Amino acid sequence: MIQKETSLKVADNTGAKRIKCFQVLGGSKIRYARAGDVVIASVKEADPHGSIKKGEIVKAVVVRTASPIHRKDGSKLRFDTNAAVIIDDKGMPKGSRIFGPIAREVRDKGYEKICSRAPEVI
Repeated sequence: MIQKETSLKVADNTGAKRIKCFQVLGGSKIRYARAGDVVIASVKEADPHGSIKKGEIVKAVVVRTASPIHRKDGSKLRFDTNAAVIIDDKGMPKGSRIFGPIAREVRDKGYEKICSRAPEVI
């Protein structure tokens, strides 16, 4: 689960390396974000030659969480780190590549473009 002040690894090639969440979108009472949810974050670490610079405010979709994802078939899925993919205002990923596996819940939430660029959907 991702909440305010959570640090996330960036899983695309936009140039940002690490972001910090400061708002979970979806309503005023929403406290936690899970795989497939959108957060607003600040870029804390970035590549100097990337398209996104340190200090920028970005929207991102959570693609991996360290807390377990409980599925309806009874299985649980847990990743080592929290990771997100930076998106634009229309919901399209800003990067051209996505690194590492992503959860199937991202596709269920309607981000097919992210899933098509990912090497593996678990």
